[in-house]
Amino acid sequence: MVSRWVVNASPIISLTKIDRIHLLSQLWDEVVIPQGVADEMSLGGYSDSAVTWLQQAGQPFIQPAPAIDSRIASWDLGLGESQVLSWAIQHPSYEAIIDDLAARKAAKILQIPIRGTLAIIVLAKQMGYISSVKQDLENLIQVGLRISPAVLAQAIALAGGE
Repeated sequence: MVSRWVVNASPIISLTKIDRIHLLSQLWDEVVIPQGVADEMSLGGYSDSAVTWLQQAGQPFIQPAPAIDSRIASWDLGLGESQVLSWAIQHPSYEAIIDDLAARKAAKILQIPIRGTLAIIVLAKQMGYISSVKQDLENLIQVGLRISPAVLAQAIALAGGE
């Protein structure tokens, strides 16, 4: 099965902060970063590891922004989230990679397939790209990703308990 992902800023930022951005290129077959996501990440004039990745290795994945679907516009999400979900609606073979809670709720109601940063780490463990999911999840918490203890335990269990 071909993996086609349209990726929002938060997963890119989180994965670069824990030095796991390479997992995306190992796990996906096709990826899209809508222009609005790239613009949001580059705003502010500062450079961090996510912006550096985006300007270098991530550059080929940036695609022109899709028109915002009216069903998405009514949710009043951020530009990046709106473009990711609109892309997924317009290209049904793509899964949205997004962490934002409101965007995830919209995706669920609109039946858009989604996964977040935690699911990427669990998938990487299940596919043998990383040896221990627990350390990566703890690193995500340290860099600011909010993970409830229950969700953390569930992710560790899904990955085989390590």
